[in-house]
Amino acid sequence: MLNYDVIIIGSGIAGYSAALRCLDHGLKTAIISSGQSALHFSSGSIDLLSHSPISHQLVRDPWSEISRLHTSLPQHPYAKIGVRNIRQAMSWFQSILSDAGIPMSSLPTQENHLRITTLGTLKPAWLSQPYVKKLDFDCRNLQDIKQIVMVSIEGFRDFQPNIAKEVLQRNALPVGNIPIRIVKINLSAFNQLHRNPNDFRSIDISRVLRNKQNFDEFSDQLSATATPDDLVIIPAILGNGDGLQLMHKLSNQTGLHFHEVPTMPPSLLGIRIEEALMKTFTHRGGILHKGDEVLGGKFNTNENKLQLSDIRTRKMGDLTLSAKHYILASGSFFSKGLIADRNHVTEPVFGLDISETGDRSFWHQKDFFTQHPHEFLSFGVETDEQFVPCIQGQKVHNLTCVGSVLSGYNPITHGCGGGIAISTAYAAAEKIMAERNPNIPLEARA
Repeated sequence: MLNYDVIIIGSGIAGYSAALRCLDHGLKTAIISSGQSALHFSSGSIDLLSHSPISHQLVRDPWSEISRLHTSLPQHPYAKIGVRNIRQAMSWFQSILSDAGIPMSSLPTQENHLRITTLGTLKPAWLSQPYVKKLDFDCRNLQDIKQIVMVSIEGFRDFQPNIAKEVLQRNALPVGNIPIRIVKINLSAFNQLHRNPNDFRSIDISRVLRNKQNFDEFSDQLSATATPDDLVIIPAILGNGDGLQLMHKLSNQTGLHFHEVPTMPPSLLGIRIEEALMKTFTHRGGILHKGDEVLGGKFNTNENKLQLSDIRTRKMGDLTLSAKHYILASGSFFSKGLIADRNHVTEPVFGLDISETGDRSFWHQKDFFTQHPHEFLSFGVETDEQFVPCIQGQKVHNLTCVGSVLSGYNPITHGCGGGIAISTAYAAAEKIMAERNPNIPLEARA
């Protein structure tokens, strides 16, 4: 049997955040990772709260809206954590990523900003990476931009600037008044490869551009087609395995102002975050059981309290893993943290109690794209105020649930997936530390 202080199931943004905070407290921590997380499909920005769960309207000031949830929606994860603790968690997360070479920031006002997406729409976010232009809601910080230059890579099909340009020009915002020009970049390295460039993904191009000669050719073509007064919209094709180093180099070499947009998966903006978190975790002594899957656990009752004693995984066979505390960060339907059949939704690892789902006909709206939220997106594990789940109504006292496996909120409709993942993960680690050291004041643990 392998023994730890904390075992975390899941290696997405919630799992790594919980693990890193546990390491802050000196806890021997392991992560069970079944594979790539949803970060490979993400924008690389962090949403705190983009739409109100109360009015469903677009939110400019997320902190003000979050403060209202305590009385309006007490089962919402943010309501359970509280504004002060959420602020602390988000500030901590920024520090972790900044130390790892991926600084993320919000507007100086602490309000949401708008970012230009791959399709030319404007999407709210709260934290974004350095080469993402953070537009205020009135787009006043675009006034000094003379034109928008969209970069088209010859043969690269995962970014279509013609579509993005048309959508962006239709927006009833100052963006629509700025001239938009599309420039084509053709890399000679493609001609030397025995592959159709139309088969390339962003991660393939990133490998090509790690070669200095190819990078300099790319840089020279950009310098010849744009000026420092332009905003250059570029698909995220740099940064596989080297974080932001090549983007910094490109910026310094060209003198241009870039706005990166994520492409079709894999998303290099999201991969940067995952790689930064994983490297930080392992460099600080965390144990990563990669490519493994938890099959179930053994429970016992100690002083009339149900507890998880150890877990079995697919790779370990008869060798079990044991910890004093467990954190479930297995995600939602996408990562199989929740499983749906014709009539039921289940949590497959431990059979935890799920929020009431009702009849299947009420799980979703008739149309996929609709103004009304799909109910299934708010399904998840029911927990108490400290995110402790139950099995058939009985609490599992040393198990905490974090991130998108939780019920009580809609991460897509309300744009709060990243913020919930980070803040619930941070809260779980603080809960564990409070239980282990009940006489240490909260301020001393921060």
